[in-house]
Amino acid sequence: MFEFLKKIIKKDSPEKKPVAKKEVTKKVPASPKQKAAKPPKTSDKKKTVKPLQSIKAPPKVAEKKPVVLPEKEEAPKEEKKSGFFGFADKIKKGLTKTREKLTSELTSLFTGKKIDEALFEELETILLTSDVGISATTFLLDSIRVSVKKNNIENADEIKGLLKEKLTELLTPIENPLILKGTNPYVIMVVGVNGAGKTTTIGKLTKIFLDENKSVLIAAGDTFRAAATEQLQVWGERNNVHVVSQASGDPSAVIFDAINSAKAKNIDIVIADTAGRLPTQKHLIDEITKVKRVIKKCHEEAPHEILLVLDANTGQNAISQLKIFNEALGITGLALTKLDGTAKGGVIAAIAKEQPTPLRYIGVGESIDDLKVFNAKEYVDALF
Repeated sequence: MFEFLKKIIKKDSPEKKPVAKKEVTKKVPASPKQKAAKPPKTSDKKKTVKPLQSIKAPPKVAEKKPVVLPEKEEAPKEEKKSGFFGFADKIKKGLTKTREKLTSELTSLFTGKKIDEALFEELETILLTSDVGISATTFLLDSIRVSVKKNNIENADEIKGLLKEKLTELLTPIENPLILKGTNPYVIMVVGVNGAGKTTTIGKLTKIFLDENKSVLIAAGDTFRAAATEQLQVWGERNNVHVVSQASGDPSAVIFDAINSAKAKNIDIVIADTAGRLPTQKHLIDEITKVKRVIKKCHEEAPHEILLVLDANTGQNAISQLKIFNEALGITGLALTKLDGTAKGGVIAAIAKEQPTPLRYIGVGESIDDLKVFNAKEYVDALF
């Protein structure tokens, strides 16, 4: 009976569906080529929100304005003429101090002024303070007065042009470049006081001759100053020329050996350094005349050139040096150095008027190419 009831109940009761088992996803190991993706961590979610606000754009790089370097940019154009600058540009740059002084004073003098004696007095002061010297200043003023009267000039601005014209006329006679002639070796005896720039001038002069395809030998005849020989050795290495020297001894002997060596090697030019001395030191002046005599014994035509090196910074004192050295040796040419460091460039006018001597070279800078052949017109143009 119970079995019968069980069957009835089983028929009437709804069928129970089997409960679905939760599928447990098993982690399938990643293949060697593909790594399993890691579920994002909660900390990662936070990090992904922040960067939207915190990410900073890369800092703006300030636009660099092009730096204008005229000398470097223009250099290649001028290099064909003479180094990094053309002659006129280099002279103008070297005479900056003299030009700035002269130009500012002349501009204020001539602008809106009438031509009268007061103007000429002011012009006289400007010229004298530029080391033009009394004789040259008087010559220039007298020449300008004559031109003003002759041409009925009333505009003071025109006097500046007259000054340039008369100054060029004054300087042109001493424009006399060195010409190498005679039997080799051509001997240049370099003289001057200590500190005038003899050693540097010799080094730069050597470069000029090498550029002209001449062979050069240097004689270190300043045996009184050890540093002079060392400096010449440096210049010799720089120019790749031989320097004849002795640890100590007679300067005449050093120069004698150098000339004989040049003869044997068929060298074109011998540049002989000598000890620096003050014009007031008579015994030293006498000694340098001995050097000249020894050179003459070694080479009948030598020295072909006795080059006096003068420092432009000494101003009118340069005239005194020239007179004394000329009396002792017979100076044949000048090299005026350090014009780039002084406002006394007018000293050339004083030399031209008081002691006219061929001005071979002028030094307008520290570079090896800054020793220039003197040209009167280019020089005057650079002053104004």
